[in-house]
Amino acid sequence: MSHATAAFAIASRACPTRHAVSRERQASSSTRHERPNARGRNFAVVLSATPSSSSADASGTRALAVFVSGGGSNMRAISDACERGEVKGRIAVVVTNAPDCGGARWARDRGIDVLIYPKKKATNEGLSADELVRTLKDERGVDYVLLAGYLRLIPPELCRAYERRMVNIHPALLPAFGGKGMHGENVHKAVLASGVRFTGPTVHFVDEEFDKGKIVAQACVPVLDDDDHFAIAERVLEQEHRLFPSVVAALCDDRVRFREDGVPCIIDR
Repeated sequence: MSHATAAFAIASRACPTRHAVSRERQASSSTRHERPNARGRNFAVVLSATPSSSSADASGTRALAVFVSGGGSNMRAISDACERGEVKGRIAVVVTNAPDCGGARWARDRGIDVLIYPKKKATNEGLSADELVRTLKDERGVDYVLLAGYLRLIPPELCRAYERRMVNIHPALLPAFGGKGMHGENVHKAVLASGVRFTGPTVHFVDEEFDKGKIVAQACVPVLDDDDHFAIAERVLEQEHRLFPSVVAALCDDRVRFREDGVPCIIDR
């Protein structure tokens, strides 16, 4: 099997029903939608709430903040999906801890404002946690926060302000190969050394612990016998560029729902 043909189809958590939910029920975050499954048992799905401080324009376009520390290839994939009309969103602001990184330069070249977090002690440049929350939520009206290769711990203030509205992409199948220090090539080297036969990216909601938030979607790719960590990284990144925009599209369409146990599900269009 060649590397070009090895990728499997994207797999996301699907809700027990694919029937459309009425507009009246969508309007209430406490409403439950119950349908029997094939065996006749009912499942309750708690509907997601519309962002409380939405800056969506008349066409329903959502304002997105993207956090980056490196080249920002996932950010560019999301931007491309926005331009193609696949995502009803726009990148309103970019946040970085590395002002000279490729992702920050890309944003500036396109007239997108770049904010620095955390504040740099030596120069006092950048924002504090409270200033970051106030800027994103109150001043910029950001609907969703997307972590696209951001290598710093997110402050608890932002986690609380964007509960269920902030997602991260991780280059392994969580809960395996996650946690502090598990980023970039460290992840792929650990995957290779473990002997697992499958890996792939995970998109999950962000909480106050590294890589512990509820999983939204994953994509599965094989680990081949002759792989090195570079080959694994390349194959996983290809799937990241498909998976992340698809999850952002679901968020912007209000198609992410939560079961009673808190597990998120994506409703098909």
